[in-house]
Amino acid sequence: MCSELTRSSQPVEAKTKAQGMSHQSDVLPCDQLRDQVIGNQSSHTQLMETLLHLRQTVDDCITQLTTRPPQLDLPLEEQRHNQATGEQEAFLRRVVNLLQSGAMWGLGLQAPRPTLGPRDDAGGGQQAQLSRQLDQLVHQLSHLEVAFVSHDLSNRGIDISAFERSKFQDFKTYQGDKYHEDKNTMGFINLGVSENKLCTDLMTERLSRSDMNHLEDALLQYSDQRGQPFLREEVARFLTYYCKSPARLDPENVVVLSGCCSVFSALATVLCDPGEALLTPTPFFGGLVMGSYLYSKVELMPVHLDSEITDGSARPFQLTVDKLEQALLEATLKGKKVRGLLLINPQNPLGDVYSRDSLEEYLEFAKRYNLHVIIDELYMLSVFDDSVTFRSVLSMESLPDPNRTHMIWGTSKDFGISGFRFGALYTHNKEVASAVSSFGFLNGISGITQYKLCRLLQDREWIDKVYLPTNHSRLKAAHRYITNKLKALKIPFLNRGSGLYVWMNLKEYLQPCTFEEELLLHHRFLGNKLILSPGKTYMCKEPGWFRLIFSDKPLPLKLAMHRFYEVLAEQKRDLRVKQLEDPQKE
Repeated sequence: MCSELTRSSQPVEAKTKAQGMSHQSDVLPCDQLRDQVIGNQSSHTQLMETLLHLRQTVDDCITQLTTRPPQLDLPLEEQRHNQATGEQEAFLRRVVNLLQSGAMWGLGLQAPRPTLGPRDDAGGGQQAQLSRQLDQLVHQLSHLEVAFVSHDLSNRGIDISAFERSKFQDFKTYQGDKYHEDKNTMGFINLGVSENKLCTDLMTERLSRSDMNHLEDALLQYSDQRGQPFLREEVARFLTYYCKSPARLDPENVVVLSGCCSVFSALATVLCDPGEALLTPTPFFGGLVMGSYLYSKVELMPVHLDSEITDGSARPFQLTVDKLEQALLEATLKGKKVRGLLLINPQNPLGDVYSRDSLEEYLEFAKRYNLHVIIDELYMLSVFDDSVTFRSVLSMESLPDPNRTHMIWGTSKDFGISGFRFGALYTHNKEVASAVSSFGFLNGISGITQYKLCRLLQDREWIDKVYLPTNHSRLKAAHRYITNKLKALKIPFLNRGSGLYVWMNLKEYLQPCTFEEELLLHHRFLGNKLILSPGKTYMCKEPGWFRLIFSDKPLPLKLAMHRFYEVLAEQKRDLRVKQLEDPQKE
């Protein structure tokens, strides 16, 4: 691993006690088997409940597939349905075999395999193997419902439904069982969704002041689809000041919608035709895939970055113009028409902040090929390391191609108010601004929310003297706590000073190091009521990377790291058992 990935010298210890057990033959005598069944009955109860539940699910699914009425009036659709249901039924039949073997072993009707050494638990290896198989099974079944063909939705509706379920199932589970320090201490702790919860006390106090409580007729009626004029004027002033723009920004170039993903989705729709593409360095925030997929059917073509330092890079995951050129060439050879370049600065999930020189190089590259550049600067006020300098694209005195340069910002991350659903576009291109503003008909913000946002952004003294210093201090402390824990566990990570997250490498805990194993580890975290984001979500080309959000309050953060350690210790133990079962595998 390259030197820029921070690592400490203390190993992870899985604190378990190995129990020895001799084994004389492959077949246990009846009385010995009966004693073993009675002794292990309590430990197998939970496993059997899971097996029986899965068996019932499989039976129900097979019944649904085999009794589905034919659609005689839709012959083409029927052929597609028959093919899909045949594949699903075959998969379910395979599931039955696993469930039967697992149930027999759990009831003691099938003896475990011989142990590989005196230090191994006789049932531990078999139980660990079955547990891994069941983990895979649960994952497949959890997504099986998505694959069932619907006669009520259009093909587009089926795709959207499947996409939504695959991306947001974990978040839905979390919403129904959130951790609360008093009401639900055993609930899910979410270190997967990027939310800043460190300054809710400050924000609650500020939003509760009397100047926020204002109503007038205009706030209760339809407004300009671009956003209320008073809010767009304040956003222009705000961005002029905090982006250090050399000239006052024009409110007519501002459009506000319900969140930055809404702004990006609208931009992708008006800049690209269906089937066209935008280049974007990966890993990158996967939520933007949803933004480009729902309306516009625009593809995000990855510019894959490497964790290892090469001749053309000075740090891990560095974006270079050569990589942009290569990605553009590959997309062209695939027949894709590339219309633009999507950048995130500060980068999510890496935490990198682009230098002025790098930013200019990327913009010049885009100009050479007549590409639009969309720059998401959602974390611009969340740079908490004093040695790191953020430079907004709006701070540049002259842009290589101003009419094709579009900047996005919002209050969700920097101010920790994602529930406000506010995102702003600033573009010098009046035609683009006008087209994007039409989406205000669907994705507008309530007048009352716009008023509160305006008052918040106007309070420059409170932002500069109270909120930002406190927020940066708390971000720095939380980042220090998490990175110290990761160092103690010898987990490599990118040590950056921006954003709300740490990009860490858990490939040591994957055997083999594949995306399938990455997903199984992710589900293991879920089983311990901890949500993290696996690297495949960010289109990372290397398995084993995870994003961890550290911008939570001290108590849940401490508990989360305890759960994190438990999962890794259990994973380490199971990997040792796996190696003993098959010593030929590294």
